[in-house]
Amino acid sequence: MQANPSPPLPPLRPWPVARVTNGHKGSGVPRYRPISPTFFSATIMAPLTFLCTLLAALGSVQAAVTVHGQAGPVGSATSTASDSSYTGLAAYDTRILDPPPLPDPRPATQFGIQLAASANDVQGLSIPLSGAFWGFSVEMSVVTQVIGLNGSFIHPPFLNLMSLVAERAGRVHVRVGGNTQDFARMVPSLEDGKAIEKQKVNTNNPTQTPGLLYTTEILYLLSNISSLTNVKWYLGVPLNDSANLALDIVEWGERILGDNLLGFQVGNEPDLYQRHGHRQPGYGPYDYFGEFGDVVNAIKAMNVPVTNNLIGPSLATGDWRPEDVWDTGFIPAYQNELGALTVEHYPDDNCAAIYEGFGTPVDPQQEFPRYLNHTAGKDLISIYLNSSQIAQQVGKPFIMFETNTASCGGFPGISTSFGAALWALDYGLQMGYSNFSHALMHVGGQNVYYNPFTAVPTNQSAFHEWTVGPIYYSVLAVAETLGSSNNSRIIDLNMNDGNIFTPGYAVYENGNLARLGLINFMTDPSGASDYTATISVGGGQSGQPNATPAQVKVKYLVAPSVGDKWNVTWGGQSMGGQFEADGRLKGELKIDTVQCDQQANTCQVKVPAPGYALVFMSEEAMKESEPASTATFGTTAITKYKNTATIDQAVLATSNGNKGMQGRYGSTSFGSGMNAAPRAAGAYPSAVALLAAIAGAEVVRRAIARHA
Repeated sequence: MQANPSPPLPPLRPWPVARVTNGHKGSGVPRYRPISPTFFSATIMAPLTFLCTLLAALGSVQAAVTVHGQAGPVGSATSTASDSSYTGLAAYDTRILDPPPLPDPRPATQFGIQLAASANDVQGLSIPLSGAFWGFSVEMSVVTQVIGLNGSFIHPPFLNLMSLVAERAGRVHVRVGGNTQDFARMVPSLEDGKAIEKQKVNTNNPTQTPGLLYTTEILYLLSNISSLTNVKWYLGVPLNDSANLALDIVEWGERILGDNLLGFQVGNEPDLYQRHGHRQPGYGPYDYFGEFGDVVNAIKAMNVPVTNNLIGPSLATGDWRPEDVWDTGFIPAYQNELGALTVEHYPDDNCAAIYEGFGTPVDPQQEFPRYLNHTAGKDLISIYLNSSQIAQQVGKPFIMFETNTASCGGFPGISTSFGAALWALDYGLQMGYSNFSHALMHVGGQNVYYNPFTAVPTNQSAFHEWTVGPIYYSVLAVAETLGSSNNSRIIDLNMNDGNIFTPGYAVYENGNLARLGLINFMTDPSGASDYTATISVGGGQSGQPNATPAQVKVKYLVAPSVGDKWNVTWGGQSMGGQFEADGRLKGELKIDTVQCDQQANTCQVKVPAPGYALVFMSEEAMKESEPASTATFGTTAITKYKNTATIDQAVLATSNGNKGMQGRYGSTSFGSGMNAAPRAAGAYPSAVALLAAIAGAEVVRRAIARHA
């Protein structure tokens, strides 16, 4: 089967960024050298400042704005406990849930953990894992809202958020896709210079996926991000019309992204195609097997350089199980083309609260306790244990390609809580222990609850910043728990007699005990439910010599309650509250030192209720997790009037996805009508434009020295 022909696209353009061959620590992949602050200040900012000042003096140009599928402004409700009257955008919902009652009987708050010093003495360790375990899955339709507007304009907070993960894990994996990828089509250009356009649909029909048009600007956007911080990308092949395949994204994705491309997902949740009206009745696993083969043959006919990076079956595990696909002979038939085996799954859904005809909505307060114990992650993964073994046998990574707290946007109060962070932390480590290679946390627009980070609404960008949810902290915590060596193996300790409210994990890195991750799901302001774990390495009944270190370092992820939203800290640092985040950690880093009793061969570590304690068993283990410095990207430019990244107005085209008109680029931000200069059709951004558009990217000197 041949791919559907499409209009010719613009010629491929090179991007003038210096590439260096020294790899990021533990990543084994090439890196790009950041441009020095000195060069940036002298060469870029000085003329840019003059230019923007001159433009500001020239008066204003009025620009109408067309909004495509954009939700309305944020509501003005203030945050109160059990607030169910909020009517604004879901991402900024004010509801705070009460913590569940303490379990009865309560778990022991004093117990021991006996550990071996060497991985050779431990049975049941996972496969080697990367600190880049948690990545992100960005719905394709919200790329311009979350990532950037085009190849010239990257959202600085997104860069900062990715940089935080990459500096801890060596890299970060991001998928651009979701339901909208199956209905996406690449076109040579869009009116008004837009990079992406979503068609309107019936908002009460969750199965109706809008058509999506996009240009190569989206791919240049991703490539330019990878030149600034070590992000690797997954893309999706549209499969809504398997008789007329649209594979431009394969050709152009390979050409533009190169080594920064991880692979192509072939179909998103095909087991739901029939249910959602995208296939005829009777569509089953053998039909998907055939369609995957059609894509394989069409790609081979295109003569693209890489043909072994296809990904599937990406089941939602709704109407089929993975075994239904394996039984078709899928893996041996496509062994040479498959880059990874994937599934997608959520623990619950909130569809009834959003769409008519889906039953009675779930009460988040009643649902909350289900997320706050060790059973939640184990049960969610249990249906995939056989498939993870199969993936190991055939030598393929097994990836949870899309997940979060609940489908249909998550739950108010749950998805935005510190409890969700503890849930995602335990869920992620449990996936690692169960031999998943990676997992991707889904990111939607401003009309969902579960976002790890959300861009500020355009009409508030003059006085607000981004919002980072508690669940984002779990990504950092897992990255630091696993470290950057790409050679960490993890085990569920089943500690405290397997109590589900006090789970813990041990990580062995390069064969040696490196770190412990200890979780407390309970909330108890009195401190009576804080627990103390007495750690012993070797000695006792183990038959091994005493090996408890003289001291350990402990880093805490804490909040006053599992229902809390904004008082979350990781090592004493915070991303800021609602509308306060620029993607950088704020505050002084705090890591506690705990003195151990080597004569007794014990070390006592307290874990607050609620909280997570990351225990570094050696200085080397901490060095593999904690970045010496982080490349950061400033969100302020000389042209700003309020605390927003207001850049050269000729480039600030479509702030957070809202579009100007007739070749002009405008913004709904403060002063948006000013200096909305036209952009020549077919003109492409230069390196100077990119640097201007990321609002004065400043790479701190220590980071430059580290990457040099």
